[in-house]
Amino acid sequence: MKKIFAILLAAVAFAVAAQADTNDYQRVEDVIYGRKFGMALTMDVFEPNHPNGRAIVSVVSGGWFSAHEAINAIFYQAFLKRGYTVFAVVHGSQPKFTITEIVPDVNRAIRFIRFNAKKYGIDPDHIGITGGSAGGHLSLTMGTQGGPGDPKAKDPIDRESSAVQCVACFFPPTDFLNYGKAGEDGVGFGILKGFKDAFGPRADDPESRKKLGHEISPIYFITSNMPPTLILHGNKDNLVPIQQSETFVAKAHEAGATAKLVVKDGQGHGWWADLQSDLDMFADWFDLYLRGIKNNHPRLKDNP
Repeated sequence: MKKIFAILLAAVAFAVAAQADTNDYQRVEDVIYGRKFGMALTMDVFEPNHPNGRAIVSVVSGGWFSAHEAINAIFYQAFLKRGYTVFAVVHGSQPKFTITEIVPDVNRAIRFIRFNAKKYGIDPDHIGITGGSAGGHLSLTMGTQGGPGDPKAKDPIDRESSAVQCVACFFPPTDFLNYGKAGEDGVGFGILKGFKDAFGPRADDPESRKKLGHEISPIYFITSNMPPTLILHGNKDNLVPIQQSETFVAKAHEAGATAKLVVKDGQGHGWWADLQSDLDMFADWFDLYLRGIKNNHPRLKDNP
């Protein structure tokens, strides 16, 4: 699992290495946003020298494995150069933690960011989120299920909302009960059998597995109020079939939500060709829905 994640990260780093890191930002590492079982949950904060007052949460996750070492500042250049403050969130990793235990970490991170909005000079009502693969899944989970905190919580951070206002992500799993085709079980089985630890012991029982698959699949939580969502997916992806994004976007349209799928022709699960342009497209999407700035990106001209 870690090897797969490392390969994907290396591809990203290679893809953008030619883009000069202008260092037109300040990086604060290992900001603690929460604790669980005696372990600190951390994020790195990238503050541009010319902030636009908007925030982007980057979910650092591949195969639901997350590590501080996986944070690469070069990946955020498209956002930083436009003034976005980027919060690179590291969550508790599988196999120690399952997906249902990881999701609360991302909720907590967004609540922490919103609680500290004034400190970071951001508008708490304009927060975007991004990620790839498992990070894309967690981004969509926040897009479809992020919401109000507990007004009675002892910790004031937990009283904040974990809702986001815009999503742009790469090749996310969206429906584990219909993984690649109708009725195909992906809850730690089939294509995803190598990721079984992320689903935990509930995946061992057929009835519990079905309930778990529904619980962790963003597609079952789509509403008309879902934030504008952009997905980029390769049509040769053998790990997360493009069907996952196609069905998600189709259902979003049926619900009256704003969603768009951009297909990366001939690409599999991760790529380096034109990745900088893809990140610029994400930045355009965030500009449009977090800042109200229309853009001319050729792949967004038919914006819904």
